Amino acid sequence: MIGIVGAGIGGLAAAIALRQKAHEVVLFERARQFMRVGADITLTPNAVRALDGFGVTGAVLERAARPTHRISRTWDTGNETSRLEMGDAAENRYGAPLLTIHRADLIEVLAAKLLPEEIVFGARATDIVNDSEKVIVRFVDGAEQMVDVLIGADGIHSIVRASLFGPERPQFTGVVAYRAVVPRAKLSVPNLDAVTKWWGPESSRQIVTFPLNRGQETFIFATTLQDDWRHESWTMSGDVMEFRESYANFHPEARALVDVCSNVTKSALCVRDPLPTWSVGHTTLLGDACHPMMPFMAQSAAMAIEDAVCLARMLDGQDLAGAPAALKGYEMARQERTARIQIDSRANNWLREGGNADWVYGYDAWTVSLI
Repeated sequence: MIGIVGAGIGGLAAAIALRQKAHEVVLFERARQFMRVGADITLTPNAVRALDGFGVTGAVLERAARPTHRISRTWDTGNETSRLEMGDAAENRYGAPLLTIHRADLIEVLAAKLLPEEIVFGARATDIVNDSEKVIVRFVDGAEQMVDVLIGADGIHSIVRASLFGPERPQFTGVVAYRAVVPRAKLSVPNLDAVTKWWGPESSRQIVTFPLNRGQETFIFATTLQDDWRHESWTMSGDVMEFRESYANFHPEARALVDVCSNVTKSALCVRDPLPTWSVGHTTLLGDACHPMMPFMAQSAAMAIEDAVCLARMLDGQDLAGAPAALKGYEMARQERTARIQIDSRANNWLREGGNADWVYGYDAWTVSLI
C-alpha cells in the first residue's frame, strides 16, 4: 500500500499514475470534502502531455480554455516584447496545447479517476514514523495508518517534510498577489484569447491575464511589493481600490483590465530554497512540499504532475525492499529541473524578451530518461 498525504493536484496525479502501475493507493486529505477554492491555473504543454497519460484530456478540454498565444507587453508603452504562438502550433511542436482551467475543475476531473474509498477525507496528518520497512502516519484524532511507502504531497507547509527534516518556515518574498475573474463581455481590450503578461517597472510588479471557462471569462493575476501583508489564504478578500492604485500608472489597456474588477482576493507569496534531499527511507516528497515556487513561469502544477508521473515510473515493478532506492532515483531524476525552475521563477525574467521555451514545454515525463 502506498499512502499519499494531500489530495491536491500532485497527490491525485500520483495516485492515478501509481494505480496505472498496479500499486494500491490511499490518499489522506485534511479537508472534509473537495471545495471550489483556489486559483485558476495555467497548464502548459508539458503538464497537458503528462495529463494525457491519465486519460483525462477530454474532460479537461470540456472545462478549459485554449489560449492562442503567450504575449509579453511593457507596462507603460504597451509594446510587445515577445509573442509565442500556442494552440495548434504548441500541439504540433510539443505534442499538447496550453490550457487554462480553474484548479477545482482539474481536481474534480482527477478525483473522478479514483475510487471513493481511495480518498480518506478529514484525515489531518500530524506526524510520521519512518522506519526501515514501513511508515506510520499519525493523525490529529489519534488514529494511525501503516503504509509501505509514503508520499508527502501536502504543499508548502508540508507535515511530511517537517517530520523528515525538522520544522521550518517558508520565506515571505515581500510580494503579494491579487486574483480576480471578470466576464469577458465587460472587457474591450485586445488579446483576450491569449495569455498576456504586462511586465512592470520592477520584477515584482506585473499583470497577467488569460481566458477561462472556454473563453467566457477572463482571469486577472497581478503582483506587487507589500511587505506588511503575510496572509497566504487564496480566499481572503483584498481592497479593490488598493488593487487599482497599485497599477494606476500602467498602460490604458492594462488599467482597463484592473478597473473592471469589483472583487479581488489577496495573498502573500512565499518560497523555499531548493531542498538538498527529498527522500528518507520509504518516504519522499512531491510538488510544493519539496519545491514551492513563485508563479511567474506557471509551472507549480506542472512540476507536481511531472513529479507524479516520474515517481510512478521509478516505482514500477519495485518490491518493498527496492522502494528506498527507487525513491532516491526519482529524486535525482527531478531535482535539477525543478530547482532550475524554482530559481528562474523567482528571478522572473523568463520569456520577457522572447527566447526558447522548449526546455520547459518540451519535457515529456512519460518518456524522459530517469537514469
